[in-house]
Amino acid sequence: MKIVICGAGLVGAGIAAYLAEEHNDVTVIDASAEKIQRVTDQVDVHGVVGTASYPDILSEAGARDAELLIAVTESDEVNMVACQVAHTIFNTPVKIARIRHQPYLDPIYGDLYAPDQLPIDHIISPEAEVSAAVGNQIRVPGAFDVKDMCGGKMNLVGVQCTEESPILDTPIRHLTNLFPDLSMTILAIIRDGKLILPRDGAEMMAAGDRVYFVCDSTHLSRAMATFAHEEPEARSVVIAGGGAIGQMLATKIETNFQNTKVQIIERNASRARALAEVLRGSGVLNGDALDSSILAEAGVHTTEAFVSVTDDDEVNILSALLAKRNGAMHAVALVNTPGFIPLVSALGVDAVINPSQITVSSILEHVRRGKIRDVHPVVEDLGEVIEAEALPSSLLVGKSLREAKIPKGVAIGGIMRGDEVIPARGDTVIEAGDTVAIFAARGRIPLVEKMLSVRLDFF
Repeated sequence: MKIVICGAGLVGAGIAAYLAEEHNDVTVIDASAEKIQRVTDQVDVHGVVGTASYPDILSEAGARDAELLIAVTESDEVNMVACQVAHTIFNTPVKIARIRHQPYLDPIYGDLYAPDQLPIDHIISPEAEVSAAVGNQIRVPGAFDVKDMCGGKMNLVGVQCTEESPILDTPIRHLTNLFPDLSMTILAIIRDGKLILPRDGAEMMAAGDRVYFVCDSTHLSRAMATFAHEEPEARSVVIAGGGAIGQMLATKIETNFQNTKVQIIERNASRARALAEVLRGSGVLNGDALDSSILAEAGVHTTEAFVSVTDDDEVNILSALLAKRNGAMHAVALVNTPGFIPLVSALGVDAVINPSQITVSSILEHVRRGKIRDVHPVVEDLGEVIEAEALPSSLLVGKSLREAKIPKGVAIGGIMRGDEVIPARGDTVIEAGDTVAIFAARGRIPLVEKMLSVRLDFF
């Protein structure tokens, strides 16, 4: 596939790396020659230096032959105009734009993006995606990663094994006998930065492992209990950072979480006053999240969840550590710098939210071939969990999973059939039309895409 990516920042470079790895023809545009040099040195892509909305620059990047344009520059306006130019001049079939400023996203202005106006096929809002991810962390504080699948009827959960976990040193195939009524499937184990996919059920989990599992959403509490994580939904939340993400998160909590108290710490005085006028159900403090007295005033010593979403990674990490030290039960930090992510958990922060990774996953669900409905990268970019429809021609259909010859690096986690969640077992048979949760290790996505749509003789 010929793809043009506008923007070589963290998101643009990240999506370029994914797509180039899968042998797509990718060209990246950015006004910064330094960024273009960096991305072309690291990834097998073409680079063009210039403003991504200019027709001559898009033409040089090959927009006339492109099947897809992804606009993720730092400017909403450049992203929107790039999509307009790609549509009007180059007839680019699919156009995706990242739009961050909320006035552009207000539903009352939805007609702006009609095909005869600003023809953007898919809009990505990082703030909304990050707010949803943090909301899930508050709902399931014992997990480091939570994703709703199949319209919320299935959950993908990442959880860390502790010494208290009752299922340590137990072969995974025995879990069905131990918990016969629990609809849960272990998808992947991450140990010392390495990925383990259970294939024969002989694998055992150990303390310190990070485990991804899929379960029926009605079984989530029981599934967490098997890992000795029975933390209740947070009823008190302190948010450090009152920017767009902080405000959106507070609004989400006020709307969707009953009896949950919210305190926001915002360093800018005028911004704090504005928040206090808008968020009638939340408390707002003007101060520094690294100031212990401000943390104490916000009630960090008794809070169940501390969430740091300022625009400074160091502040987010340090304030989360301070909050934990001062008594917060669960701490979540927003971290933009990929190199920091593997270190943060080791320091004691319970969960890390990476906006770039979340935005990349939102884009990938519109890029993947076949009936793929959602994509969620796992920690450290070791793989992805895909929600996809099983087509009648798929090699998965009509055979038990034991007979389906699932490629190495791929695992089936759960099946949604109608309103029923079916855990993946060796004798499970997938039917056409089922929605399937599939884990694919990094670099194995093309196999999954073909596995979902072609017959067994492909392999």
